Amino acid sequence: LIGIFKDENMLLRNYFFAPEGDLMIKVNPSEGKINVDAEQDLLLGAWYATESRPIKISGPIFNSGGLYHFEIEIRTIDEPDNIIEDLGMFVADVSIAQTVLFEEQSANNEKITFRMKSYFDKISEFKYDSEKNAVTFSMPFDWDENVLSHIPVVHEEVHFPKNFEEFLSPSYTGKINDIELFKSNVVVDDYTEENERIVHFVILQDHLQYLQQEQMKQGIELPNYMEFTLEVSDEIEFPMNAMTRNEQLQVNLSWDPIQIEPKMPTRFIFTIRDGASGEPLRNSSYDFIILQNNKEIHRTSGNAQIGGAFEEFTFLESQTGPTIIRFENIRGTGLETEFGLVVVPEFGIVASLMLLASISAVLIINKKFSRLS
Repeated sequence: LIGIFKDENMLLRNYFFAPEGDLMIKVNPSEGKINVDAEQDLLLGAWYATESRPIKISGPIFNSGGLYHFEIEIRTIDEPDNIIEDLGMFVADVSIAQTVLFEEQSANNEKITFRMKSYFDKISEFKYDSEKNAVTFSMPFDWDENVLSHIPVVHEEVHFPKNFEEFLSPSYTGKINDIELFKSNVVVDDYTEENERIVHFVILQDHLQYLQQEQMKQGIELPNYMEFTLEVSDEIEFPMNAMTRNEQLQVNLSWDPIQIEPKMPTRFIFTIRDGASGEPLRNSSYDFIILQNNKEIHRTSGNAQIGGAFEEFTFLESQTGPTIIRFENIRGTGLETEFGLVVVPEFGIVASLMLLASISAVLIINKKFSRLS
């Protein structure tokens, strides 16, 4: 007996028969009512497949993103008429990825399109706060221990343009329901999409249990949602890591100085590693490319004899803003990966803010003295 539910609504609840123990169902998502196309068993009216005719179901199943809940009860074993009353209920959840676009405003009142891809459930209440440099969004979630036990991972993706300078950062802080996540839960991906940065939330089962326990310590009732926060981090965590598309190779990258400015020589330090073991790969050839506005401003080739090496480059005054560091044809494989960063104007963002703060302080003091006089 199989029941399929979505958003607490029952989509289907029928008997099915698996003569060989394996039940294969082909689902054709469509509008309208649920329709089952198969032969039926005479005893329980169960739908079953033959060699020439598999079970086919059409209707509003898997036709929209979100979480589909399966409840499965075994009613017969060994023989069609050997009816078993109670073997308990087996449950499983199937997640259909859903992509939603959100239009937000930058600090300069420019429209920025964020693309959310959820591999678990529907995203809502999306907001970008330009003052805090933070993204927040919510998703329904059941924190019950029985539910957590069969969820291997929760995976959400935040996509935004690589030229969105104010939110482009080497590292981010992630939170769920105001509880800070581990560094491994937030992964920066600059390679999968050419013009977009993707920040992945990857929450494994043991991390979900940790989050549940931390909320229970607060002595409040567990909520029925996850509220995600993604915030630009003030602390840059080196090295940054990026995989090739097939995850065969990994590149670790850091740079010195941390704040990259024009007319100041910058050293890019990197290690090429095996994607599976993480071991450095000796004698690794590479092409090192720097791009701005989708145009190459620097290209060189080299060989990392001990797996690690560095390249130096000095940016011109005109070469500021979002920048891509790309490694191509790594070890002669044709594989590549890349990183996103920002080259700040001379004096840098931090120095400029300190200068503005000093000017404001002088103005306030002068105003105070003028009142005293």
